[in-house]
Amino acid sequence: MTLLHPTKRHRMSTDVALADCTVVIPTYNERENITELIQRILEMSRFRVLVVDDNSPDGTAAVVAELADDEPRVGLLLRPEKHGLGSAYVAGFRRALAEGAAFICEMDADFSHDPSYLPQLLAAAETRYDLALGSRYVPGGGTTDWGIIRQLISRGGNLYARAILGLPVMDATGGFRCYRRRVLETINLDDIQSNGYAFQIELVYRTMRAGFRIGELPIIFPDRRVGRSKMSRRIVLEALINVWRLRFRNL
Repeated sequence: MTLLHPTKRHRMSTDVALADCTVVIPTYNERENITELIQRILEMSRFRVLVVDDNSPDGTAAVVAELADDEPRVGLLLRPEKHGLGSAYVAGFRRALAEGAAFICEMDADFSHDPSYLPQLLAAAETRYDLALGSRYVPGGGTTDWGIIRQLISRGGNLYARAILGLPVMDATGGFRCYRRRVLETINLDDIQSNGYAFQIELVYRTMRAGFRIGELPIIFPDRRVGRSKMSRRIVLEALINVWRLRFRNL
């Protein structure tokens, strides 16, 4: 559901019209981060926020609902239970498309994605690319506060995906990016099979196969500020397997 205050219709029609880019943010137990993140995004007039919350036990949805009650550029899509990252993004993309967004960004809620990069991603999607990726592995990009094991998994996973799928990018696993709406309208969202971090690889692959332009912009990616990473062995295994599934499917 998208929550809008019923007495603020005039301001809604003005502000939301200016916000032609929707930032989709999946959440699960991000109460400590979400208010500040939304406030920082709303400082930039062209963006609105759609939080897709999987009924977080910590009350993340209630925090977002309160913000949405007073701010027309904030929306909440509340799902009854945890269904995974990929399905959350697909649900958010569908809502953003239905609400008329010209551009759709995605990002994490934990401040590992700095919202100050959003204008650069949007500008790149407007002028050069159909899909603009925030990349850790092009010149000027990087990671901070990461242990050697996490670095090896991330870099190795990207090398693995590039080698098997022929991807034209250095960072296909990152979740900080901006799509033109025609990309998400063209690729078959109903056919997406990945649900963990393999989802990001699959979207890049489908975008490439559909003939769209993909580009990368450097970002610095720190570790999350609050809470624990949601990376797991199951998510890594899914990515390893799904890359081969994509390779041999007729998309």
